Amino acid sequence: MKFRLLFSFALFISSITIYSQTFEIHKTSEKINIDGDLTDWKTPFLGPFVIHNSGEKAVQNTMVSLSWNDQNLYIAYKVIDNNIIGSNQKKDSKIYETDDLVEIFIDPDGDGKNYLEIGVNAFSTNYDILVKCISPECGGWKTAMDFNIAGLEAVSKINFEGFDTEIKIPFSSLEKIKSGNFSKPKIGTKWKANAFKIDYGNTTQYLALQDYKSLNFGFHQPQEFAVFEFVE
Repeated sequence: MKFRLLFSFALFISSITIYSQTFEIHKTSEKINIDGDLTDWKTPFLGPFVIHNSGEKAVQNTMVSLSWNDQNLYIAYKVIDNNIIGSNQKKDSKIYETDDLVEIFIDPDGDGKNYLEIGVNAFSTNYDILVKCISPECGGWKTAMDFNIAGLEAVSKINFEGFDTEIKIPFSSLEKIKSGNFSKPKIGTKWKANAFKIDYGNTTQYLALQDYKSLNFGFHQPQEFAVFEFVE
């Protein structure tokens, strides 16, 4: 009887453990031009994205691919979008409230503090935010919208299916983030992160590469971010 109770308890604990997939970031020796043209993109694409808090299929597909070299992290998105909502706006506009866009959140140590949020719409308008804290344990919601990643490049290109986006993030600028535990990666380094898409078109949908098994609404669930591993 005691064994059965222990076994049942173990099953219960395992059922509430947050599951994180591991995605690979492939190293590249190719020169990558940040121009929104993905015809020269070599690394495989991941996806399609799903509804972020249910895992259900999206109305329109989004895919993402990541690569790196010794200086930069590169991210590319392929977005199917037959009703693009948005416009060209000044940098750091709150386009996440109004525009179709892609996003990446990066929290290397997975502690939910001092992590990055970067978003880009179909017209290359982008923002970069440092999320200092989201939980009551560290003082509640605190963000720095005036934070800027030196050398960040982000370009989108509209096509007949929707739009493609390319992003370059220099590692040197991330290493300067206080208490962020951003250091230049090497083969085998693992970061917690997740990729997203907001679609305000025909049906508003909040999409993610990895959905949240807790079913919690909102992208800011760093405890449920996926694992991204830097590989050869």
